[in-house]
Amino acid sequence: MGDVERGTQRNPDALILDGNFEENYSLGEWILIILMYLFVIVTFPITIWMCIEVVMQYQRVVIFRLGHIRKGGSKGPGVYFILPRLDRAVPVDMRTISFDIAPQEILTKDSVTIMVDGVVYYRVYNAILSVANVLYMDLATRLLAQTTLRNALGTKNLAQILSDREEIAQNMQVTLDKATGTWGIKVERVEIKDVKLPAQLHRAMAAEAEATREAKAKVIAAEGEMNASRALQKAAAIISENPAALQLRYLQTLTTIAAEKNSTIIFPLPLDILHGFTSPKH
Repeated sequence: MGDVERGTQRNPDALILDGNFEENYSLGEWILIILMYLFVIVTFPITIWMCIEVVMQYQRVVIFRLGHIRKGGSKGPGVYFILPRLDRAVPVDMRTISFDIAPQEILTKDSVTIMVDGVVYYRVYNAILSVANVLYMDLATRLLAQTTLRNALGTKNLAQILSDREEIAQNMQVTLDKATGTWGIKVERVEIKDVKLPAQLHRAMAAEAEATREAKAKVIAAEGEMNASRALQKAAAIISENPAALQLRYLQTLTTIAAEKNSTIIFPLPLDILHGFTSPKH
């Protein structure tokens, strides 16, 4: 890491990898800075109001002096001092920002065209990197999120996209976070909001789901019939072992019918039904 940082300092055109750098002013720039300090001191307290700025708690300010980022990193929150005409302050919002990924038309691995959208949550963790290393960081992050979404879903089947949304979103978050690291941006969360299928595919999936439900219903009904048949078989075996059980079942049926119907029903009562309740005479 140290070699990378030293190489960055030697090459002014390279990206800034962190906030550790030195201000290297030329002789002419030092003369301008000294003259401006003298001007501020001589015209005090009039120019002091032009040199003091305030930054909010949720902000940081990156100060450029004659085009160079000032040593010490970003400033804030609170009051900071600048030299008029020589310093330029760039405020950076450090709060979490969210944006919607525009609906993307994606061709899945199994050749199904779908429309997918999502949402990304990110925040700036290094104000200097977000100002010095990327132009329009919000736009760059949006475009990168759209490209990452297409690349991530283009390698998946439709079934995988519908069932593994959370895993796909986590992989996208890791990919985006790695790509935006040099921009001073931390991608905190990625969510896939909606997957829109073609109308024909909707009808086909609905028919498939209905057929699956009907098949399960038939299997359940067949299992119920089988269990009922087994229960009746056991009941018949028990009744056949004891003739009195059949006669008691006959009387129970009569009681049930009499309770359900508010009318008089006459059933012939065979004399053989009493044989089960009488003991044989010797």
